[in-house]
Amino acid sequence: MTSVDILTLISGVLVGFTLGVIGGGGSILALPLLLYVVGMKDPHVAIGTSALAVAANAFANLVQHARAGTVKWPCALVFGTSGVIGALIGSTLGKMVAGQHLLVLFAGVMIVVGLSMLRGKSGGGDPDVRITRPIAIRLVAIGLLAGLLSGFFGIGGGFLIVPGIMLGSGMPILNAVGSSLFSVGAFGSATAFNYALSGLVDWRVAGFFIAGGVAGGIAGMQTAIRLAGHKGLLTRIFAFVLLAVAAYMLFRSLGGIGG
Repeated sequence: MTSVDILTLISGVLVGFTLGVIGGGGSILALPLLLYVVGMKDPHVAIGTSALAVAANAFANLVQHARAGTVKWPCALVFGTSGVIGALIGSTLGKMVAGQHLLVLFAGVMIVVGLSMLRGKSGGGDPDVRITRPIAIRLVAIGLLAGLLSGFFGIGGGFLIVPGIMLGSGMPILNAVGSSLFSVGAFGSATAFNYALSGLVDWRVAGFFIAGGVAGGIAGMQTAIRLAGHKGLLTRIFAFVLLAVAAYMLFRSLGGIGG
């Protein structure tokens, strides 16, 4: 095992742990970790690799939520299926954008995510929601847009998918979080597949990142149980971390463009 493998494993643990503790939004750290800790040089390869790793971790977490009965499968399948089409379109567009410009846009997304986390989320909704024609239409439209953005930036997009499913269906946040994992995995898989067709996935790095993510996710969920009363504080701390990382990415990326 090389030093790069160890750094990749540790980075995967950090992302998995963050996802386990705070849920949606944690995977957005995957790309900056691959770029600035693991040391991947090509932003497009980092995006393709992170998309694969995030998808694998999402599907692993989906199994646990499905066992707990929090997944609303009809809504999840409609949202996820339409979003896969958006992810394929978005990832195709993303490959056409220069790497440094893509990172500047990505940093902007991180700022939006950080600010949205500081605002918090409402947990209300109908736990007995049933899919209807109007709900299906809303889920298809919102899923397509969420998938497009997810594919373009190569992110899991949980911060988009959770409120999107809630808006489209009216389900509570607990069910939205569980249902969103299917879409996170599906969008990430579609994005990774598209990038892999262009040779833009580092399979060795992805393997170590996924292994670290699974281990970190288990530790994160155990920590979340112990710190359940402090989740709001942990989320706000993570939001400030995102804002700081975004500022660093802008500094590095704008410097690269200017140079």
